[in-house]
Amino acid sequence: MENTILHKAHTRGHANHGWLKSYHTFSFANYHNPERMHFGVLRVLNDDTVDPGMGFGTHPHDNMEIISIPLEGDLEHKDSMGNTTVIKSGDVQVMSAGTGIFHSEYNKNKDQRVKFLQIWLYPNKRNVQPRYDQITLNVAERKNKFQQILSPNTDDEGVWIHQDAWFHIGKFDNEVTSQYQLKKKGNGVYVFVISGSASVENQLLETRDGFGIWDTDAFTITANAENTEILLMEVPMTL
Repeated sequence: MENTILHKAHTRGHANHGWLKSYHTFSFANYHNPERMHFGVLRVLNDDTVDPGMGFGTHPHDNMEIISIPLEGDLEHKDSMGNTTVIKSGDVQVMSAGTGIFHSEYNKNKDQRVKFLQIWLYPNKRNVQPRYDQITLNVAERKNKFQQILSPNTDDEGVWIHQDAWFHIGKFDNEVTSQYQLKKKGNGVYVFVISGSASVENQLLETRDGFGIWDTDAFTITANAENTEILLMEVPMTL
């Protein structure tokens, strides 16, 4: 029998730092909720808005797979591996922090905000050599279907990470139904509605709602509004 958990958008943790407005699906920084620690190996799902010219100063990470998905604006990245890049909507950025990295992320523009999703997964290998990658995807390939943006495989579509996880994004017209088949037994999927609304196995989800589903091989999703954009994060359920 499948198991599910619903996280409505308004129940997320919220931090307002002036230049940064962040919503936390799971416990993060000053937001601590013992019932919201993680979904399987999915540890952090932050929905961040950064003011023009502002950002996160240089800070460290280790032994975490960190994925950034920009939704609007341009985010400038610098790190201790020598990378200086800009990511924008349609891009996906990944860092394997491994033995340790330092990085900063800034809003490159002085006249518009940056919105992006910051996602952390526990890795399946510890103390790996740190690495950085980013790709630009053809967003036309997610029209009324799910486009793979991340996997465990170096030669697969999207970026790769040290974890048996698969991410997909789809953008759907109203009333379009899609089925998702899980890639690996024992995994679960965390569904996050970026915009619009959708039904997953008859559970209605609105914008920025999250819905976890596990102990199932497949499930159906139906868009309930035009331009409904959905992120699926398939992850192992055991740490």
